[in-house]
Amino acid sequence: MTSSTNKIFIPLIFIGLLSAGTIGCKSKTTEKTQVKGGPGGRPNKLSAEAYVVVPQVFENEYVASGSLLPNEELNIQPEVSGRITNISFKEGTNVRKGQTLVQLYSADIAAQVQKLRAQRQLQVKTQQRQKQLLDIGGISRQEYETTQTQIKSIDADIAFAQAQLRATRIVAPFDGRIGVRNVSVGAIVSPTTVITSLQQVHQLKMDFTVPDQYRKYMQNGKQVYFTVTEGNDTLSGKISAVDAGADVNTRTIRVRAIVPNSNGNLTAGSFARVIIPFESDRNAILIPSQAVIPTSKDKQVVIVRGGKATMVTVTLGTRTSDKIEVTQGLQAGDTVIITGLMQVKPGMEVKVTKVSS
Repeated sequence: MTSSTNKIFIPLIFIGLLSAGTIGCKSKTTEKTQVKGGPGGRPNKLSAEAYVVVPQVFENEYVASGSLLPNEELNIQPEVSGRITNISFKEGTNVRKGQTLVQLYSADIAAQVQKLRAQRQLQVKTQQRQKQLLDIGGISRQEYETTQTQIKSIDADIAFAQAQLRATRIVAPFDGRIGVRNVSVGAIVSPTTVITSLQQVHQLKMDFTVPDQYRKYMQNGKQVYFTVTEGNDTLSGKISAVDAGADVNTRTIRVRAIVPNSNGNLTAGSFARVIIPFESDRNAILIPSQAVIPTSKDKQVVIVRGGKATMVTVTLGTRTSDKIEVTQGLQAGDTVIITGLMQVKPGMEVKVTKVSS
């Protein structure tokens, strides 16, 4: 009987010792976490890398995407309907302002003009005879004035017919390069028919957009630089116009530059990478891009003051490949945290493990 009791008692003691040991371990673990952390288990000290702000020379510039456009461009379309009797241009060649490109059938309009001129000549002779009769009282002044009115009416008809006659001759409105024609001799065309296109390409327009905050730098005559996909050379142009207002959706403004193309190496419609140089700043504040914390209202960085983290609101400028310009909010000597930004809290103690500048 005694032996059975001992067998049962020993395991119970062993289980008790195990429970006590487990409780003891938990107490020690809890005590260790509270020492490392602050209230609620949150860390109260952060180890992070930092960047010391040092003023430096910054060649400020903005890179934009642009498009090359013809200096002048239009579709050649007739003003009146008619049949093409002659096409006097060669596709893909240069033409001069005023050069005849297409001639429409005009014999009927020319005949109408000739008829009206004959009628006018007859009325003029009638007017001369009536003037003599009016001087001696042979006719009334009303009859004489009626003849004068008829002459003016014929003059108006002649002017209208001559305008129609000129419209049958389609000329180049400016010097340029003619495109591919879409019609042949004998075709019946109307004002909606596109006969060909004409582009002025001895100089090109280059349109691009920039944020509205850079408007002050976009001045007429300012030189900008660009590259195109088909070449490695850096070319230049000059700003000729800036839109008066900004786009309400993108907050950008459209800028136009004039680009020389006398050698014809540039192609209208090409993509251009535009580089707009700004004024050089010899005391610029630049920090690593990863140091900036975006919020719903503004941009912030964390600096170390007295060994503790302080949130500072900053105003940003131009970005480079790895850094960003700070125009307001920082000064030389500030130590900016660049790692551990997800854990940092205002007032938290910070231990800087590595410093760069």
